[in-house]
Amino acid sequence: MRDYYEILGVGRDADTDAIKKAYRQLALQFHPDRNNGSKEAEEKFKEATQAYEVLRDADKRAAYDRYGEAGMRGRAGPGYGGFDFSDALEIFMRDFGGMGMEELFGMRSGRGGGRMVRKGPDVRVRLPLSLAEVATGVKKTLKLDLQATCPGCNGTGAERGAAPLRCATCAGTGEVRRVQRSFIGQLVTVTPCPDCGGEGQRVHKACPECGSQGVQAQPRRVDVQVPAGVSTGDYITLRGQGNAGVRGGPPGDILVVLEIEEDARFVRDGADLILELPITFTEAALGTETEVPLLPEGTARVKVTPGTQSGRLVRLRGKGLPHLQSAGRGDLIVRVVVWVPTELDAEQEALLRKLAKLEGRPPERIAAEDERGFWSKVREAFTGT
Repeated sequence: MRDYYEILGVGRDADTDAIKKAYRQLALQFHPDRNNGSKEAEEKFKEATQAYEVLRDADKRAAYDRYGEAGMRGRAGPGYGGFDFSDALEIFMRDFGGMGMEELFGMRSGRGGGRMVRKGPDVRVRLPLSLAEVATGVKKTLKLDLQATCPGCNGTGAERGAAPLRCATCAGTGEVRRVQRSFIGQLVTVTPCPDCGGEGQRVHKACPECGSQGVQAQPRRVDVQVPAGVSTGDYITLRGQGNAGVRGGPPGDILVVLEIEEDARFVRDGADLILELPITFTEAALGTETEVPLLPEGTARVKVTPGTQSGRLVRLRGKGLPHLQSAGRGDLIVRVVVWVPTELDAEQEALLRKLAKLEGRPPERIAAEDERGFWSKVREAFTGT
């Protein structure tokens, strides 16, 4: 796979608008419908979309910049599986479907010849999840108002007993062809019929229940199964469960975009969780054993050895979040922080002054090299630098 920035033809400092503009141009250039179904164009369209989907997302882009394609492993994509052409089309429609692309992507030929039927518009909803729900996966029920086929006309848009009539302008094909002469020969342009909107038929007696649209808004409950290990920005596609198409068109999809709420106890780094554990000076010096919380629930015991320094990391393997696309779980990384009291009573101050006369000077280096190197990664998770 070529570099994602190279695929889109943008620099590594390109902002989101530049990335979006570059992708849109490539997507329109290489869409197979504009290239006679060319497999090469389809592959370039898919390649550009995959690059765009990573670079448009700040978190995914940061992981890609740091680790390359390896940083994308374990991150959800469309459908939580392999990235194919249908996923690429879905992403394009998600971000550009309302920007004049309807003539290219929002219609398709019906079985009756050239007549075009309009697919129902997709629905995009946001679904908040707690970190505990991410740890287990969860089934959620969405309450949505969606367009459904009108029961009064069964989606035809015509009054009961009055069938739609063939459009006289396009003779039922849904298309209007225009021939123009130029210095390179005849040019034939095909556009949706302006009188019937590409449907090939016109309603002369409108259904009183839906006003000839063939659809009505109805409340509906939709179940969505969210797998464990998802991240903010991941989405699940419920194909064919969106709004019904106008006058018998196929239904659209529901795109469920996931938003993970923050948990004050943890910082998340992929499948790993980072937790601060405050302890007293005496607990650090003498050692202690204490409990830390786990997700989705429960606790684990952490042993703090005598002489533990502030900032030491204790890794509890397999106590983090599940990996999204592979077996196993991440780790829980406990950062021990020695708490220093800000106010002392007379007895405490006297004891500490006595201790100060007995203790020696600290060494020049406290933490081992590997601990400091690992903490650099943890600090990045906390500060984003």
